[in-house]
Amino acid sequence: MRDLRRLPGTGARHYSPALQMEIRAANERRELALELFADLADEPPKFTLSATDREDPEVVGARIRKALGVTAEEQYGWKDADGRAGFNAWRSRIEAAGVLVFQTVRFSTDEASGFAISADTLPVIAVNRKDPITRRTFSLLHELGHLMLHLSGVSDHETDASRPPEDQKIEIFCNQVAASALVPKDDLLANPLVRQHAKSSVNWSDAEIGELAKRFNVSREALLRRLLTVGMTTNQFYQAKRAQYLSEYAAQQKKKKEEAGEEDMKRNMPQETLSNLGRPLVRVLLGNYYQDRISLSEISGYLGLKVKHLPKLERVVGTR
Repeated sequence: MRDLRRLPGTGARHYSPALQMEIRAANERRELALELFADLADEPPKFTLSATDREDPEVVGARIRKALGVTAEEQYGWKDADGRAGFNAWRSRIEAAGVLVFQTVRFSTDEASGFAISADTLPVIAVNRKDPITRRTFSLLHELGHLMLHLSGVSDHETDASRPPEDQKIEIFCNQVAASALVPKDDLLANPLVRQHAKSSVNWSDAEIGELAKRFNVSREALLRRLLTVGMTTNQFYQAKRAQYLSEYAAQQKKKKEEAGEEDMKRNMPQETLSNLGRPLVRVLLGNYYQDRISLSEISGYLGLKVKHLPKLERVVGTR
């Protein structure tokens, strides 16, 4: 795996055991999926999207939207309280393009927001479930950028100057591609709130930022960064707001930990399994099970799910 957070002069960075385990597990799941498709005499979809880091990120972002069939009208319809509808919609489109998308909680968000495993057939994107849902949506598109560049690697969204220049360039490019795919420049500038605001100030209220962020199913920070990119605010205002959002997030995480200690939440294991492994892998596992190519105990082991939960998983996936 190419390490996109390697510091100058330090050589390859050491991954934590948790991150190493998740990379190994993702590779094993990919190999399993390839075998299962072959057993069903079915051809998995080829991943055909590509780009170079010499291209304009705005052009690459538009190419992604066209290839995935995402229109502004559809995206505006993905509205809910926390952005989950947007995440699920982008994920399903990316999976339909031939990518295995996994979620994990094994490693810390401080270490990575996700990683990509490049391949012509069934490449992998893994995102960190410990991140807020809108940040995971950004990670999906960020890692898709890596796959389009044919680069495997562990990455986050930071672009600090401590990275080697070539790695910093890749991270900046993938951030820009993700931002342009999620928030197209023309759509943002055509928004009535943005058009009206252009005549007044480069400062934005929390309500205005929140409204636009919900409109595009992105985080407030990602939206504000996009406003900075298109010249609608200043770096000083962006940095001040970013510090505010980081402080608010830290407080929210602290509160969640305290509440989790007081109350044990009931887990929906079938839904959690589908969320972690994705529909393509779960469907091909069930397909082989229905054709008696793998046993009940085998599919239970592959899914990491008790046999008693399998009927509910079938209903959630829609195969029964």
